[in-house]
Amino acid sequence: MNRILVTGATGCIGSNLIIALLEAGCQVRAFHRNSSDLRALQDVAVERITGDIRDIDSLRSAMRGCDTVFHTAALVSFWKRRKQEQLEVNVNGTRNVVNACLELGIETLVHTSSVAALGYRADGGLIDETTPFNWDPRITYKYSKHLAELEVLRGAEGGLRALLVNPTVVIGPRDVYIHGGQIVRDTKLRRIPIYIKGGMNVVSVHDVVNGHIAAARLGRSGERYILGGVNLSHREVFEHAARVLKVQPPRIKAPVPVVQSIAKICDLFGELTHMQPWITSDLISGIGKFNWYSIDKAKQELAYTTSSIDAAIQETYEWYLNNNML
Repeated sequence: MNRILVTGATGCIGSNLIIALLEAGCQVRAFHRNSSDLRALQDVAVERITGDIRDIDSLRSAMRGCDTVFHTAALVSFWKRRKQEQLEVNVNGTRNVVNACLELGIETLVHTSSVAALGYRADGGLIDETTPFNWDPRITYKYSKHLAELEVLRGAEGGLRALLVNPTVVIGPRDVYIHGGQIVRDTKLRRIPIYIKGGMNVVSVHDVVNGHIAAARLGRSGERYILGGVNLSHREVFEHAARVLKVQPPRIKAPVPVVQSIAKICDLFGELTHMQPWITSDLISGIGKFNWYSIDKAKQELAYTTSSIDAAIQETYEWYLNNNML
């Protein structure tokens, strides 16, 4: 692993991965769209190539001469009006990445999937890499990530050394598109007056980056590896963030049916106004569930380790502050 292409280079995982690879002495190309927000790479001296994963010719051009591809690009949205675009990017785009890797003889493909591509457990047990996808396929983001995994597994069956990593909720600097960082920003700005039943797994972007690199070096083709951190209830997540950011956490527990009703109203508002709502039914599809994950496989096969989520929250906050995003 020496000559590397990273798709989704301006995202939180992609940009931090590029920095780690450069520090390790690798030759790296950063692949992103012309329209990408470049703030995550503004202080990073890396070769940049513009293109679109929906355009296989631009992928072929970017991949030539590389031995490893980290495919971190994806459209993360929980708004149904972006359904078609999300399928084109996450599914068709991943198909293009796999096909280009096969054509060019790329040695290793590491695909950044998501725990959204795994199923949920009704019995409250820990979800692992064998938990089958059982979400409603109308939840486009989750379904698109599941379909993207099938494309990568097809590549593995075709002889490509292809691995999947499944990050949980990622907290870290350079999250310019504000995914996991939403927890940090909204907590600091006191936009979260309530919490709800259920839980999630949160992880530092630096742990996720290390997991990507370990997967490229040590992982088995055709296998998934959950890259998670700590399992927390929703209340505990906000209490962690509030403690680090020195604000008050939400104290009111909202009934699940009330939040579901609000989300449906917001869905309708988005359809009528063509404006993306703050909350949607897709976004809260896991409401009330304790979506907690086992990272035992990554620990055993990749020597994966985790670090402090409080440190990740603090670093994210400082990066947002220094880049005028708070």
